[in-house]
Amino acid sequence: MPLVDTKKMFEMAYKNGYAVGAFNVNNMEITQGIVKAVAETKSPLILQISRGARSYASMSYLKAIIDVAVAENPEIPIAMHLDHGDTFETCKQCVDDGFTSVMIDGSHHPFEENIRITKEVVDYAHAHGVVVEAELGQLGGIEEDVVGISEEDVMNHLTNPDQAVEFVEKTGVDSLAVAIGTSHGAYKFKTAPKLAFEVVEQISEKLPGFPLVMHGSSSVLKEFKDLINKYGGAMPDAMGVPEDAITNASKMAVCKVNIDTDLRMALTAKIREVFSTKPEEFDPRKYLGPGREAIYEMVLHKLKVLGCTGKASECL
Repeated sequence: MPLVDTKKMFEMAYKNGYAVGAFNVNNMEITQGIVKAVAETKSPLILQISRGARSYASMSYLKAIIDVAVAENPEIPIAMHLDHGDTFETCKQCVDDGFTSVMIDGSHHPFEENIRITKEVVDYAHAHGVVVEAELGQLGGIEEDVVGISEEDVMNHLTNPDQAVEFVEKTGVDSLAVAIGTSHGAYKFKTAPKLAFEVVEQISEKLPGFPLVMHGSSSVLKEFKDLINKYGGAMPDAMGVPEDAITNASKMAVCKVNIDTDLRMALTAKIREVFSTKPEEFDPRKYLGPGREAIYEMVLHKLKVLGCTGKASECL
């Protein structure tokens, strides 16, 4: 089965109260770990590619890796998504390159400009059979080229439900990333965040059936932070999004949850462990392999948190 878009995924996720995991990929090992877990649990999957990933590995390499994953797992619906596209030109290029979903992030622009640029992307993408995600409101944190607002100011930039209705109606966008108090990157919060689920509830009341997206939703898992620090790392105390909050959101109107930082931490933790416990090791396969296995096990866990295990067949 070829790559799919996210329409059926989100329709079934909304109807049946779960979310689809959107995992960022940068190389072969990360992709293999993710896909192994998804195939084993028969879950739908969104593989995301950021601008940083395309700069690191080039689109041709990443697309080839994903093409192999799709060919080897014909029973699994897999969408290829552009994460945080920043311009119309970027989104257009990804549509032309074979992406089945793109995100245009105009959240840092004034409301009317966000509408204008999103509509431009929607018009082009829809004409080519590609779905579009946009963002309204602002998140905190830093990840790659995405720089958010300060932790202290996050709750002052939540998505306005009334604006969300206007935005969706004027742009024709297919899904909307909402700001409910989450944050990008590993150093999200000093204390446990209180997410504004009332924003999700209000938007879902005003836009029934419309799929919402949670960005900045890695949990900064303690087991990996501790392992990184045990073997020479220096990650200060930080908290991510509690997993029970992710499960709660997945039972509401949130149909897609982005996960990137937890992937990086799992891979880094295992590589550090190998370097520290086997300093004589120089074979990349002997440290990338354990890293890949750590990603597989972490993704297995996340799929259960999202509630999407066993849901692949209904998303085809």
